[in-house]
Amino acid sequence: MTSFARPENALKRAEELINVGQKQEALEALHSFITSRRYRAWTRTHEKILFKYVELCVDMRRGRHAKDGLIQYRSICQQVNINSLEEVIKHFMQLSTEKAELARSQAQALEEALDVDDLEADRRPEDLMLSYVSGEKGKDRSDRELVTPWFKFLWETYRTVLEILRNNSRLETLYAMTAHRAFQFCKQYKRTTEFRRLCEIIRNHLANLNKYRDQRDRPDLTAPESLQLYLDARFEQLKVATELELWQEAFRSIEDIHGLMCMVKKTPKSSLMVVYYAKLSEIFWMSSNHLYHAYAWLKLFSLQKSFNKNLSQKDLQLIASSVVLAALSVPPYDRSYDASHLELENEKERSLRVGNLIAFDVEPKTESREVLSRTLLLSDLLSRGVMTCVAQEVKDLYHILEHEFLPLDLALKVQPLLTKISKLGGKLASASSVPEVQLSKYIPSLEKLATLRSLRQVSQVYQTMNIANLSKTIPFFDFSVVEKISVDAVKHNFLAMKVDYVKDAVFFGNKNLESDGLRHHLATFAESLSKARIMIHPPVKRSLKSGETLSVLVDTVEKEHRRLLARKLIIEKRKEEQERQLLEMEREEEAKRLKLQKITEEAEQRRLASEFEQMKNQRILREIEERELQEAQALLLTVETSRKKGKRPVLEGVKITKQSLMELALSEQLKERQEMEKKLQKLVKTMDYLERAKREESSPLIEAAYLRRLAEEEALHEREQQQEIELSRQRHAGDLEEKKRLGRMSESKNLFQERVVSCREAEFNRLEMEREERINQIIQSRKQEREAKRKFIYYLRCEEERQIRLREEEEARKREEMERRKKEEAERKAKLDEIAEKQRQRERELEEKERQRREELLGRSNAPPLRLSDQSAMSRPMEAPPSATAPAAAAPTAGKYVPRFKRMAAEPPAENDRWASGIGSRMDDRPSQPGDGWRDDRRTSIGGPPKSTSTWSSSRTRDR
Repeated sequence: MTSFARPENALKRAEELINVGQKQEALEALHSFITSRRYRAWTRTHEKILFKYVELCVDMRRGRHAKDGLIQYRSICQQVNINSLEEVIKHFMQLSTEKAELARSQAQALEEALDVDDLEADRRPEDLMLSYVSGEKGKDRSDRELVTPWFKFLWETYRTVLEILRNNSRLETLYAMTAHRAFQFCKQYKRTTEFRRLCEIIRNHLANLNKYRDQRDRPDLTAPESLQLYLDARFEQLKVATELELWQEAFRSIEDIHGLMCMVKKTPKSSLMVVYYAKLSEIFWMSSNHLYHAYAWLKLFSLQKSFNKNLSQKDLQLIASSVVLAALSVPPYDRSYDASHLELENEKERSLRVGNLIAFDVEPKTESREVLSRTLLLSDLLSRGVMTCVAQEVKDLYHILEHEFLPLDLALKVQPLLTKISKLGGKLASASSVPEVQLSKYIPSLEKLATLRSLRQVSQVYQTMNIANLSKTIPFFDFSVVEKISVDAVKHNFLAMKVDYVKDAVFFGNKNLESDGLRHHLATFAESLSKARIMIHPPVKRSLKSGETLSVLVDTVEKEHRRLLARKLIIEKRKEEQERQLLEMEREEEAKRLKLQKITEEAEQRRLASEFEQMKNQRILREIEERELQEAQALLLTVETSRKKGKRPVLEGVKITKQSLMELALSEQLKERQEMEKKLQKLVKTMDYLERAKREESSPLIEAAYLRRLAEEEALHEREQQQEIELSRQRHAGDLEEKKRLGRMSESKNLFQERVVSCREAEFNRLEMEREERINQIIQSRKQEREAKRKFIYYLRCEEERQIRLREEEEARKREEMERRKKEEAERKAKLDEIAEKQRQRERELEEKERQRREELLGRSNAPPLRLSDQSAMSRPMEAPPSATAPAAAAPTAGKYVPRFKRMAAEPPAENDRWASGIGSRMDDRPSQPGDGWRDDRRTSIGGPPKSTSTWSSSRTRDR
């Protein structure tokens, strides 16, 4: 890590590295300086270094380095000059925004520049191939290469700044400003994913603020300024969420606002509440929750009527009409009919939760809360006087749908009213926070309500109706749509009807026909069958005789006695089990007591350690307070010396701290500013009176001067007009004389014109012929070049094909040669295997013969002794000639390998051996395997003289 004697040296070194193009080294040098513990005292040079540092981070897109540097700088200047950190962060965000905008403008300029280069030229093959391979347009590619990296860096900048500024009372204004800029970034560039993450980040910051209440410099939400900043951020979040159509995130923002107000137990201003209910009504409408949408509109109407003094009668009528139509759009039946207990509990909990959001109770009481319903909503409309403010068409519609009984004419009377209502609406001029009111969006829900009312009233009058007649009474929908609406109504116990397509009729009936009478038909059927079985096969009741009664009684007593004995055994076993359980419980209690004692001892040790740590921290805090007190006294002396005479602060009986001195200085500045404002207001009032008096005195003089100037200008106008008429007459007469004079030259002018035109035409024809000849020559030369190029390409292609053909023939020849060799090798191997198998067979035969010969020899040795003549006759053929046995005996005793050709030269071939000629020649053809000693020995013995076998056997006999 580079070490610098002074901060100025680090800044100078970084500038030198930047000038020579080594930005990475400059960034590392400044980073090592900022993170060093040696330079912890804030100076103005630190601020300059941070400005240069963030500029390098932005140029190189090093977000992590920027975050580390800003965190270190916050710890340096937080207690000394917090405004410096604000300036650095503002500069950082400004640079990031400028770079992102510059990249976007460059991408747009590049797209425009690359649009068309030559209007007469076709697209190049390279461009076509690139567009087909990449599958994206030029703008998408330029955005991905230029704009996206800078937008990612800008988003990372906002996240970094919010993380650095979070939960700090001194930086909460900058925190709110950064949040607003981040929201605008997401809104401007339609960044929905980043907006969700941003909302989650801000939500986590508020949760941590409530979790760690003993944090230093923690914002106080009970302060009006802090609360207003947090509320403005949440309302901006709500507006951006609705504009991006992120309705789930918008609802979570509504919950955030309500939770924030529940923390501080305060209600926001009426202007904010108007925005709150306007967005809440929009959210409920998009979620097709008409009941809560109507309640939100009702709260919005109450706020506008109570607090908006500039609200016009027309705007109030539109809002009231929206409230009534929203209430009428609520389905007239309860959707919780025939629902399970769990579903009812969930619906009740959700209704109470949404009710708290709509009522905006900062201290909700669920036990006294009424469940929201359509009936309660309509009664609230009447009690609050909403019906007195609505339009006449809406009032008539409400009266027809809710109070009149018109089974056949209800829909026909409602239809013209809906046509008129659909034309109402528009932007509210006196309520800017309320969105544009369009009553036409309620028409489908009102048509559905009119259909349900008609079906309900028709079912009360008729039992059967033709489908065609029923369709005529409901002109809004086709009968298929009416059938779907009626199915939903029957499902929720609002209507009882059946459609019979065979008879082409609709049957209306009592609701109990389907629901109560047939719901438990299986249970009713089972009870009826049970009663019928008892009637068909009644139970037999027999009277017992006295003897049978006594025998039954004896059996009963015996059974009861055995039962009592078994019960006694069970009781004894239970007692034993209880005693055993008591012993186990005592052991467990003893173990728990020992464990609790051990835990208590450990807790005592931890308490002693924590007390020691607390005493240590208190000592450190006292030292810090003493140091701050000394600094505060020094600052007090500085303030007293710089203050004017006669304005010394009074601080007797108050603990002097840096915070109190800063508050005192701020209060003095506020007083001076207020005094200055009062003086300015007084001066403004004086100047206003003086200027008014001047204008009152000068107004008649200005009027007289204006009349005098008007008369002078009229006379001047008349005089100039006469002069202009005279000049025009003189010019006209002169022009007539000039025309007569020039009329004599017209023939000469025409002749000259014809001559010039003919000369120019001949020159043009000549140049055109030359141009055509030159173009023909160029075309001919290019044609010849193309012909030569095609011939050359054809020659290259033919040569390449010939080379490929030769290579293929060579490869085929090599493959055939290799296959032939493999085949020959396989045949040779097969022959060698066959010869080896025959050799092994012959060796086995020789071994068998040798074994039989040894057995015969052993049998003769065990026989009775022979005569001397027989022994000499048998020993004579066993003796080997000395010339034959000497090499064979010398070969194994030599102890080293003797080549075959030497052995063959030393040993003359045996003509008497009938195996030597065939076996020896065939065995020698086989390749010798490394380490196969026995094969070599056998091969030598077989290919040698016939006496070698006896020598080998005799040596084996001697070894034994």
